[in-house]
Amino acid sequence: MALPLLSLIVFTPVVGAAVLAFMRNDQTVRWTALGFTVLDFALAVAMLTGFDTTTPAMQFTEARPWVPALGITYALGVDGISALFVFLTALLGWICVLASWTAIDSKVKEFMISLLVMQSLMLGVFCALDLFLFYVFWEAMLIPMYVIIGVWGGEGRVYAAFKFFLYTLAGSLLFLVGVIVLYFQGGQTFDIVALSTQTIPFSVQSWLFLAFLVAFAVKVPMVPVHTWLPDAHVQAPTAGSIILAAVLLKMGAYGFLRFSLPMLPEASVYYATPMLMLSALAIVYGGLLALAQDDLKKLVAYSSISHMGFVTLGIFTLNLRGLEGALLQMFNHGVTTGALFLFVGLIYERTHSRSIAAYGGLMKLAPVYTSFLALFVLSSMALPGTNSFVGELLVLSGGFAANAAIAAAAVLGALLGAAYLLGMYRKVALGPVRLAAGSKVRDVNARELVAIVPLAVLVFWVGLYPKPFLSIIDASVKHLLVRVHGGGSGP
Repeated sequence: MALPLLSLIVFTPVVGAAVLAFMRNDQTVRWTALGFTVLDFALAVAMLTGFDTTTPAMQFTEARPWVPALGITYALGVDGISALFVFLTALLGWICVLASWTAIDSKVKEFMISLLVMQSLMLGVFCALDLFLFYVFWEAMLIPMYVIIGVWGGEGRVYAAFKFFLYTLAGSLLFLVGVIVLYFQGGQTFDIVALSTQTIPFSVQSWLFLAFLVAFAVKVPMVPVHTWLPDAHVQAPTAGSIILAAVLLKMGAYGFLRFSLPMLPEASVYYATPMLMLSALAIVYGGLLALAQDDLKKLVAYSSISHMGFVTLGIFTLNLRGLEGALLQMFNHGVTTGALFLFVGLIYERTHSRSIAAYGGLMKLAPVYTSFLALFVLSSMALPGTNSFVGELLVLSGGFAANAAIAAAAVLGALLGAAYLLGMYRKVALGPVRLAAGSKVRDVNARELVAIVPLAVLVFWVGLYPKPFLSIIDASVKHLLVRVHGGGSGP
């Protein structure tokens, strides 16, 4: 009997959370949480190492009857569209534990339990092959995220948590309606792979696409349903911000790739141009908002809206370069923006200020910190040689092939990115020291370096040798494009 690798990956953090429930010592809790997340990461690495890049088929599949009367099964599997995000989620799990080591000093056990449960549910979203099971994971992950923001967040945490919950819940309800319609339209099955080969009338596809759009657009988030994001990021603890930026935002884009394009191919083609326009709007609008910020966390949060605009732009080019660029950029954004939120958290721990105007001259006080910060700033603005350059180049290349005018507008967003990121770095790291008298800023320690270095390695690895990452997604993207341009019949 084959090892149920995906079940182990999905549920190892939950087992860790159950173990933590019986512990009392905060330091023991931290080390145990770290142990379980590192184990989970090792399992994810084993999955990626054994991944067959030559086939678009689902791999490491598991299937067990769950509610046979309704055709609901416990079914897991990964393909090139989901494998990298399982790896990324597992990687960020232990990084979040390290980032919270001293930042969280009250209700440590409860925080770590919430973090581990959240990780399991996010992994479940990327592994689920049953639509009902997917929806359970998709909905349930709102709860630990709400708790993390609402209990361990800043002064406005309750408002931010409610806003996050209500926005995402509203989208999820429309998604549920779509799930029920798909169940009946697809022959009363929740099997995601089977539903991706069904022929659904265009009239049904059209309104299903719009229902899914609301649910996925809130998660991305796309303009104008983005307003929950800055509040959630600003109020969330560092680990919460990392999870939001690096994983949660990817789930909206993942929804487009897993459901909208393969299940509603004709509608996806029909609505492609409006989606490209909304993406370009998000790129430019998010960049302008980031340019106006003095709060470090708000700047990075608004930059996420702009960067995720590149992802949706790439998806709806509906061509190979655009789609591969979008998938790679989803992964890159998780690495780079997750790192930027980690750096904001590290400096906030030392100074208890997020105001850019309060800093200055950090290069003199914390040279290692500012050197790594420079790397992730350059990655975020897509400097050649860094990970984001490869993804952004593919997206824009696909974008110009799909609609040159819209892609040209998106280039403006890339220029804005250089302006606000370099401006922020100049004010924070260079020039005279502007910290309040008596403030002492220590450089990063060994624990913090352990969290930073893997993300820095990925910046250079993807930037200088992207072939292993592109080979993982290539077969699945080509298979998806055959489905989309088949106009509604299977490939």
